[in-house]
Amino acid sequence: MKQQTVTTGGPCWVEHGSADPVAAQRFYGELFGWRPEADERPEAGGYTFMRLDGAVAASVAPLYGEGQPTAWSVSFLVEEADATARSVVAAGGSVVVEPMDALDYGRFAIVADPSGAVFGLWQAGRLRGAEVLNVPGALGWVELLTRDPEAARAFYPAVFGWKAGPSAQYTQWGLADGDFGGMLTMGEDFPPQVPPHWLPYFSVADVDVSAARAGSLGASVLMAPVDVPGGGLRIAVLRDPLGAAFGLYYRSETRGASGG
Repeated sequence: MKQQTVTTGGPCWVEHGSADPVAAQRFYGELFGWRPEADERPEAGGYTFMRLDGAVAASVAPLYGEGQPTAWSVSFLVEEADATARSVVAAGGSVVVEPMDALDYGRFAIVADPSGAVFGLWQAGRLRGAEVLNVPGALGWVELLTRDPEAARAFYPAVFGWKAGPSAQYTQWGLADGDFGGMLTMGEDFPPQVPPHWLPYFSVADVDVSAARAGSLGASVLMAPVDVPGGGLRIAVLRDPLGAAFGLYYRSETRGASGG
């Protein structure tokens, strides 16, 4: 992710929906150096912002719906949530949660692409999104895992205006000011019960050290640290103690930034 601030059409927010928000806050606080700041208003329902060196990096929230799994969700910044939700449907997707106001923070909707991968639309109010990106401890990349890459290549540019840079192994998503994410085709190595989904990667100073630290805190390894062909990029994928998958991400030009 080359952007240092959120951009319209790009990823702006990640939220950990958790069956045990206190445990999630503790785990990610130890791993990334995040500090919780709860919205104490009763109507906020326990929503908690996670701050990195004082800047809002993500959030942790209790589960609101029956059957909702503990998982990370990714949201993209839009000018109008209602209009973009209609564009999602027109492009072959669906609306999971109709647009609604999130107190004074903004307006959101939960939608799904044609393959069922769920993501959020965020229309800024008082909160535009994460205040820090692409430094250790903050969001560094987002990745769509799907079994229908051709449908995704048509859907997301139609809804958000993304550029798709396809290669033999990987598609990168981008806007005018740089790439921010990618797409991986789910092959036979993915169990059939694993649905298409968006996976957040958090930038770290050292993937191997952070993966080991996560393991010591109770996380399990889904993909051990590995270098990505092309140089300068190393990643790992983990499952936190509550069951939510997330990635670790190191790109060489980020070395030297402060954080966990």
